Formats: sequence, structure tokens, C-alpha cells
Amino acid sequence: MTQVLVISDVHANAIALEAVLNDAGNVDETWCLGDVVGYGPQPNECIERIRSLPNLTCMMGNHDFAAVGDMTLETFNTDARKALLWQRKLLNENSRSFLSSLPDELVVHGDVSLAHGSPRDPIWEYIMNTLVARINLAFFDTSWCFVGHTHFQAVFQFHATSDDLSIEVPRPAEPYELKERAILNPGSVGQPRDRDPRAAYAIFSPEAHTWEPRRVEYDIKAVQKMILDAGLPSRHAERLAGGW
Repeated sequence: MTQVLVISDVHANAIALEAVLNDAGNVDETWCLGDVVGYGPQPNECIERIRSLPNLTCMMGNHDFAAVGDMTLETFNTDARKALLWQRKLLNENSRSFLSSLPDELVVHGDVSLAHGSPRDPIWEYIMNTLVARINLAFFDTSWCFVGHTHFQAVFQFHATSDDLSIEVPRPAEPYELKERAILNPGSVGQPRDRDPRAAYAIFSPEAHTWEPRRVEYDIKAVQKMILDAGLPSRHAERLAGGW
């Protein structure tokens, strides 16, 4: 049975990424929903590791776009801008080439659409509530859409009989059965913001129609030290320990 590793928002945290890849084990495909870089201390290492994965689909995230795009960074807060400016100088040519090649439009795999932000605005829009999720149902034709960007592990589930949407937070390691249309977020590998500091990801089984959110511990202190040693904002180190 096919198993797809779904990751998002690695944010240059290579230690968390490696923990996720080890925990996931052998998979048939990897779908990365963007933001490989930004915030963290190891952008080149994360890009090299991700691009080496077999059967990879990787979307462009807003931090990826900002790291290689010709744009000002006023959209980002002060700390995020500092990290992006630092990473712009650090990225090697292979990394720049990889990020520049990433798709910035919706990508469809079978019955699943992929975006970083939302199907309506694949790079920038956050799906944080049921109102925005419902609007976005009209912007993809597949049964399910996988997004990142918010750093929250959640499912925006449509219910046809009642014609409404709910926010579901399935328990880690418990398969969630996919029946009706839904927008699903695997959470963040490198900077979770749902008060759980463990790296987040999901396993999607296309034949079984299941989505299994997962969490895995990693060496947060080692990443914090690298952030501070690089002179990056201390807030980016502090938030890792609390998952905020």
C-alpha cells in the first residue's frame, strides 16, 4: 500500500527534519508543502536533504520565495527579516536553483491538491479558521487539499449533510479516515506553533484514504545553540522549546 510522507515548514531546522525522516521510515513519496528555509540555522543542509529524497514533490513557500525572489521584506516581522537576510547571503547556488524551481501554483496528485498557503493563494494566504477554509473549497477540484503555512496540525473537515465545516485535531499516530472533502495541514517540522514542540508531519495513504498525523522529539537544545551561535534572533531559539 502506497505511503506518502507529508511535511511542511521545515524552516532550516535540519535536526528536526532528520528526526522526521527517521521516524517516518520507508515511504513511497514525499510531498513537501514549502518553507524549507527561513528562521533556522541550516538552510543549505535542509535543501540538500530534501532534494535528495526519491519521488519528491516540493512546493514553494513564502519564505522560500523571499529568500531567492527580488522582493522587499516588509511583509515579514523584524526577526523573520533578519533571518531571511542572513539566509540570502548563506544560500549556495545549488540551493538557490532548487528554491527558484519550486512551483508557486496549485499542484495536483490524483485526488489531492497541494499548496503552501491555500488553493486560492498558494504562497501567502493562511487558512486559520473555518470561514477561510470554506471559501477555499471553491478553489480546488479534488477531494482533499494539503496545505502548510500556519504551523498548526489540523483538519478543516467539510460536512455535506449539514453544509458546514469543522476544525478537527486528530490524535498523533491515529489514522483519520478521509471521507468527505477536507483541507489538511501536517503541521511544522522545524517550528511548531500549536504548543507541542515536537516536530510535526503526516502520513497519507491514498488507497486506504487515511491521514495519520505524527509527532517526534528531536534535540531542540542543539538547534537553539546553532541559532544563537549564528547570531540569529533569540526569539527563534526560545519558541522552539514551547512550540509557540
